[in-house]
Amino acid sequence: MGAGLLMVLFWGCLLLVGHSYVLFPVLLARLARGRRQNSNVYLPTAAELPAVDILLAAHNEEAVIEEKVRSTFATTYPLDRLRLLVGSDNSSDRTNALLAALAQQYPQLRVEVYTERTGKPGVIENLAQQATAPILVLTDANVFFAPDTLYHLVKHFRQPAIGLVGGHIINPEHRAEGISGQEKAYLERENLIKYQEGVVWGSMMGAFGGCFAVRRACYHPAPADFLVDDFYITLAVLRDGYQAINELDAVCYEDVSDRLPEEFRRKARISAGNFQNLKEFRALLWPPWRGVAFALWSHKVLRWYTPVLLLVLLAATAGLVASGNGWFFQLALAGQLGLPLLLLLDAALRRAGKNLRLLRFITHFYSMNAALLVGFWRYLRGIKTTIWRPTQRFQQG
Repeated sequence: MGAGLLMVLFWGCLLLVGHSYVLFPVLLARLARGRRQNSNVYLPTAAELPAVDILLAAHNEEAVIEEKVRSTFATTYPLDRLRLLVGSDNSSDRTNALLAALAQQYPQLRVEVYTERTGKPGVIENLAQQATAPILVLTDANVFFAPDTLYHLVKHFRQPAIGLVGGHIINPEHRAEGISGQEKAYLERENLIKYQEGVVWGSMMGAFGGCFAVRRACYHPAPADFLVDDFYITLAVLRDGYQAINELDAVCYEDVSDRLPEEFRRKARISAGNFQNLKEFRALLWPPWRGVAFALWSHKVLRWYTPVLLLVLLAATAGLVASGNGWFFQLALAGQLGLPLLLLLDAALRRAGKNLRLLRFITHFYSMNAALLVGFWRYLRGIKTTIWRPTQRFQQG
């Protein structure tokens, strides 16, 4: 391979990774400066506030299901316009018993028990078919609403152009010895980027699955074999010509995993599902200068292919060094080989009870990109099942 081609690969891969992680957020922040979120909203006391059906798929959620239900109904939203539809996906713990007791206390709670594993997309689709409200809210068992969360999600649907509103998920707890601090920082950055995408283009790139509202008229369920239904639903809304935005005042709280293997498993699953969605919505990628396409390329697609780009970058750098291209590429190669070795140092320090924040971020970056690569490989091999098990969280020890 000629030095010219190697040079193109080196700078091209470096630019694409740098664009997704650095240049795009900077450009987006500049474009969003001075712009405001949709102001055509329902007032909190408006008589025309629409009815809402909340959809929840649960599997073995005894640690969180009671708090979830109680936080949902401890709301400022009118209870006579609210229903919570829960599908228990063959739970084998106390989830079903807890739900049965809660249904006696809350007449707005409807519970359906599945005796065979169905998978989250299948459960949500079954619940959606029972829904009658014009607004659907999809949520997870470990995501707890603030009293005004539902109002802030629903208020924007007074604007007919808006089809989906994402919530602002906050992680209140993290530990220095695990990766929850890094996940917290990542989610805070993602919340802001998605808000800015909505402000600039009306094209938020994927609601957080634990808390978002969608207009039932433009709700399209993910196919049964899809792993990531929230991203599918968001892109389907954009494909229909509606806007998708993120509402930072729609605050809810999620407990996250502090264990790297648990988060790796979850990220690998999401990665495989992302490539399913990329194939389904590839038409949204063109023309690339259109708002939704530019956001999709910059925020998502380049990020998903970053592991591949990093491997190509490493190979190109090694080729340039072998061709005698000087100290700059030697230094670049040393950096690319040396940074991953810091994962070993981080692991050794962790065993010794020491936690360095910078090293933990490097571990998080490389581990999550490895998970993306594993997910891509699983997608290429073919998705075998959509059955999921809950991530181990703080409440579960």
